[in-house]
Amino acid sequence: MMKFVESFFEGSMWNSRFVVLSAVLGSLFAGFAIFYMATVDVVYLVQHTLHYADASMTEEARKVLHDSTVSHIVEVVDGYLLATVMLIFSLGLYELFISDIDQAHGDKSSSKILVINSLDDLKSRLAKVILMIMIVTLFEEALNMKLTSPIDLLYMGGSIALIALALYLTHASEHGSVEHADDEHEEEEAAEGKH
Repeated sequence: MMKFVESFFEGSMWNSRFVVLSAVLGSLFAGFAIFYMATVDVVYLVQHTLHYADASMTEEARKVLHDSTVSHIVEVVDGYLLATVMLIFSLGLYELFISDIDQAHGDKSSSKILVINSLDDLKSRLAKVILMIMIVTLFEEALNMKLTSPIDLLYMGGSIALIALALYLTHASEHGSVEHADDEHEEEEAAEGKH
């Protein structure tokens, strides 16, 4: 009797992981919604920029259109990056809690970013895309920033330096983990050669 209760309880606990499907589907639908909104923004953006070559437009109106177009392009990039985060999050949760996605593992042309092996893997991929969103958002704010004093220019330079440092550290940590994995692989091969 106790064995049956234990088996039933453990089976129920193991099957409770399927509740993650709600997060997988929700993230997937949210990603699709953001892709849709960003694409609609692109369509409207193209329609507005067609007026840029209008000869009757004043220089000032052309400058306003140029600045607003660049700002909208940054918003579109931001939207696509956010949609990508939702897609990676959805696929990562599915692979970690439900099942491996066979097409992603079996296809050589599949993107390595979509193959998630651990929570650290998922966290690393999400962190990189979120960093890119923050960079794009800062770029958007810098476009709209009014430099009224020398300290504003100093703040902008400092933020650019911090972004460069963040990108450098991300790149360095990625290559450090690759080199560490190569070292471990060489040690395993050496140990197999001794046997």
